[in-house]
Amino acid sequence: MRDLLETLIAENWANIESARKGCARQYTFPHADNMIKTAIGMRRAGKTFFLYQTIDDLLDKGIPPERILFINFEDDRLLPMDVKTMGQLLDTFYTIYPDNHDHICYFFLDEVQNIPDWHLVVRRYFDSKKVQLYITGSSAKLLSTDIHTRLRGRSLSLEIWPYSFSEYLSTLNIIHNTKIIGQATVDKLQQHLLHYFSVGGFPAVQSMAQHEWRETLQGYVDTVILKDIIERHKVENTVVLKYLATTLLKNAACAFSVNKFYNDCKSQGYKIGKDTIHTYINYIQDAFLAFSVPIYSDSDRAAHSKPKKIYAVDVGLINALSLDSNRIYGKLFENLIYLDLRRQHKKIYFYHTQDGYEVDFLTIDLEGKRELLQICWDISDEATVQREERSLAQAKKELGIKGKIITPREYFRNTL
Repeated sequence: MRDLLETLIAENWANIESARKGCARQYTFPHADNMIKTAIGMRRAGKTFFLYQTIDDLLDKGIPPERILFINFEDDRLLPMDVKTMGQLLDTFYTIYPDNHDHICYFFLDEVQNIPDWHLVVRRYFDSKKVQLYITGSSAKLLSTDIHTRLRGRSLSLEIWPYSFSEYLSTLNIIHNTKIIGQATVDKLQQHLLHYFSVGGFPAVQSMAQHEWRETLQGYVDTVILKDIIERHKVENTVVLKYLATTLLKNAACAFSVNKFYNDCKSQGYKIGKDTIHTYINYIQDAFLAFSVPIYSDSDRAAHSKPKKIYAVDVGLINALSLDSNRIYGKLFENLIYLDLRRQHKKIYFYHTQDGYEVDFLTIDLEGKRELLQICWDISDEATVQREERSLAQAKKELGIKGKIITPREYFRNTL
């Protein structure tokens, strides 16, 4: 056990050193010494790199390397592993560095869900050792609901998303620090935005050729469906599940009706119940693949019964499954805004006015402040702009909420 752990420690420090060349993520774990920190999100979104970044920050603060332990529980040399062996592995760290019994140590446990009953070891260390614990996991078995149940309120969770557009620009060393944007800047940023619409924000695909990133992103979808939904939940109707997942991604920023999808399946000879479709949608959301947004209404019944709008975890996934992205730039832009709102931890709804006009987003921030947002990609069409302004004006009057239209120029000015 000691020889293996020493090998892993040496290899992981090499990985951490190499990661310093990467683009820093715009995340930090909450500052709470008496809590276990957890990072959750879709596969390949950058959780492991974020742990490396956090370790690097500790080193900059003067924490000695021998007080830091990083273990990747997807390493085949550790599998299969039971909870007893996991405990012995972590205990061996103190055998190698016995002085650490008298100091605070920092444990980074990556993809810990691969170990059955992992939470027993984590809780033991939290209760009995001088240790700060950081854990991550794919959405397959380490969702926020599981964390809070197993760790009994002792953890704080952080969602890790693929690169935002701002982070994407950082990977290109493009820094924009002014609120005054001329047309030349808009044109350049919009060209970058169109490329971002194509490849999305998953870190590993940024430097790939077109056929490579498209196949890679399609592979991400297939892996999430298999590993994080079918295997975890023991789904038997895999054909309908895959059809549902791809349908949701292809129709991002659109309303989705379970009844219509049910009738569609029925017409194709698929046997599936409406309750099962609702269950599958929950699985897809738990896997961080796609998300549903309800209508804003004073009636809970109306909010639950009406079709919800769907958004994807990354615009690149939408494009990877589409035949012609040029026709869906408006949807991709709206999906990008949705993801930015999620990163801001806002509650998100859409709204229908009394005359049936739609406003894309009604948001509520952590302080309870509400705001209406109408997303407009193409302002060259005067009729489109007038329609968006009419919808927003009526919603503002009905709800007494401030609102604004977000165009690409407005987005560049206030987001970057």
